[in-house]
Amino acid sequence: MKQSIRDRLEQLVHRLEELDRELSSEAVARDMDRFRSLGRERVEIEPVVGLYREFAKAASDIAEAETLLDDPEMRALAQGEIEQGRTRLEQIERDLQRALLPRDPDDHRNLFLEVRAGTGGDEAALFAADLLRMYARYAERRGWKLEIVSANESDLGGYREVIARINGQDAYSRLKFESGGHRVQRIPVTETQGRIHTSACTVAVMPEADELVDVAINPADLKIDTFRASGAGGQHVNKTDSAVRITHLPSGIVVECQDDRSQHRNRAQAMSVLAARLNDIQVRERQASEAATRKSLVGSGDRSERIRTYNFPQGRMTDHRINLTLYKLDAIMQGELDELIDALTIEHQAAQLAELVGD
Repeated sequence: MKQSIRDRLEQLVHRLEELDRELSSEAVARDMDRFRSLGRERVEIEPVVGLYREFAKAASDIAEAETLLDDPEMRALAQGEIEQGRTRLEQIERDLQRALLPRDPDDHRNLFLEVRAGTGGDEAALFAADLLRMYARYAERRGWKLEIVSANESDLGGYREVIARINGQDAYSRLKFESGGHRVQRIPVTETQGRIHTSACTVAVMPEADELVDVAINPADLKIDTFRASGAGGQHVNKTDSAVRITHLPSGIVVECQDDRSQHRNRAQAMSVLAARLNDIQVRERQASEAATRKSLVGSGDRSERIRTYNFPQGRMTDHRINLTLYKLDAIMQGELDELIDALTIEHQAAQLAELVGD
């Protein structure tokens, strides 16, 4: 094990001891926010320290077995224990390296999913609806809840833009690599001569921000308008100004919500989307800064990057970041995304691990 990794593990051992002392103090027990914060930190550290102690025990057992090699009667037994111990030691070291990988603090959060039609007109809008349906079915498979926050529908039943909120365990950690340009190659329903067209959509996956903690929004920076909702909704939409449009003046971001009959709930939802977008800008700026010093193919945060192609005539999906091609497009469009997401996650962790070992 590299000394830099060993030093980091020793620091975690000392930190765990500090946490145990702090958590047992009366002062911390009276401050529930601090108590919960320290408790969460301890939950993260304890398994790593436990692995490190297993590593130390395995190394000690090997050293003890090596002292028996000079004894003719014990040599064979000692050699067997040493071989088993070294295999065990290598496995623990790999587990420790994975455990030390930096965690994304947003992984536990719910998320906002934005799908926008790009080049391709009506066909791009129809593909946006297909992408939303794909994510909705994946959410259903995972037991998550998906609700539409805002939708701008096209004449043929697609979406020029749609925003959905996905609520569920590990939602952001599973879908965070979906941000980017999604290209589709297929024969549009409006094509009369059977020609294949290429269209595109942009997907943005943003962790739901706690606007009171993560993003400081000055009320003076907001322009809030109310108006009558359009679309389905019966006579109600003609009687009340329930729809809300919030403009963040410094950034120019505009968020509209009109899917709820309550103006109060539409306003709260719009503020949540605004906070997520502002937080997303901060995250992308940080990622761009990091990318200046190291290359990261997965999760670069570049919305303009074409990350994936869906080729319907050939029944294939290709993720260009990791050069992965799967000939199971029908299943993917039905929400079977785990194979793809697992491959992206493994690639990301491999890059993190290479950086950790190289430090």
